[in-house]
Amino acid sequence: MKKWGFWRRFIIKKKIKKCIHTDSAAAWIFLVPSVLGFALFYLIPFAMGVFYSFMDGTVDGHFVGLNNYHELLASDSFRKAASNTFYFSAVSVPLILALSLVLALLLNRNIYLRKWLRTAYVLPLVVPVASIILIWQMLFDWNGSVNAWLSFNGIERVDWMKTDTARYVIIIVYLWKNIGYNVILFLAGLQQIPKDYYETAQIEGAGCLRQFGSITLVYLTSTMFFVVIMSIINSFKVFRETYLIAGEYPHDSIYMMQHYMNNMFTSLDIQKLTAAASLMVGSILLIVMGLFALERRYRQYME
Repeated sequence: MKKWGFWRRFIIKKKIKKCIHTDSAAAWIFLVPSVLGFALFYLIPFAMGVFYSFMDGTVDGHFVGLNNYHELLASDSFRKAASNTFYFSAVSVPLILALSLVLALLLNRNIYLRKWLRTAYVLPLVVPVASIILIWQMLFDWNGSVNAWLSFNGIERVDWMKTDTARYVIIIVYLWKNIGYNVILFLAGLQQIPKDYYETAQIEGAGCLRQFGSITLVYLTSTMFFVVIMSIINSFKVFRETYLIAGEYPHDSIYMMQHYMNNMFTSLDIQKLTAAASLMVGSILLIVMGLFALERRYRQYME
């Protein structure tokens, strides 16, 4: 009997190992096309871009070290684009985080027309921006609907896209486009919190603010971490909306990093283009790594 038990366990282990190897092989078979496509269209071109950022030319170029980066940092247009991009992310990311969390908390309750409101917040994700951009232009044009409403109420018109107010228009468009995605993520996180915790907190006399700080925020930590990362990445992708609304040469307040890189591409200044792209990717990586470190410390603190 003991021998039979030994051989039985041995056969079971062999079958498990065989299944694991089979599953791993199947997983790699499905992953290989994606990995090859990512390497061919993203990883290899980016590596080549980083390489060209240290050269003085793409054809028969010579290694010049950090000269391209020194010229880039000395450029007034680059510094203006970098500062505008940083300002936009610093303002829009906390704003969209707070608004999406508040809306998710409201939609998580039994309010009137809750299903229709959820659908309304998701619609900007599926509607192409290019088809909606005309409406934004009609709203914020000198003779647009917003200025018509201001004039009707005796308020002076505002040249929205030719003054510093242009950055606030872009922030509004960014919020409109991306807030629905964040609301969905927060709703998914809120629905994973057991309701028993709130009932127990109410019995013990905890108020709404105490429940929000001690239960909701604690269990939304991982969701909030992901939302912050995605919001930062999306804030660096606002060029499309800005370009469609304001054109190639917008007001100085909304001249972003992508505008600078697009202009360098148009003028075929590949060295500055690749150097700017490398710095932008490096900045995003540093921000994401910093967020990972903060999230890890927070988890250790909570444990």
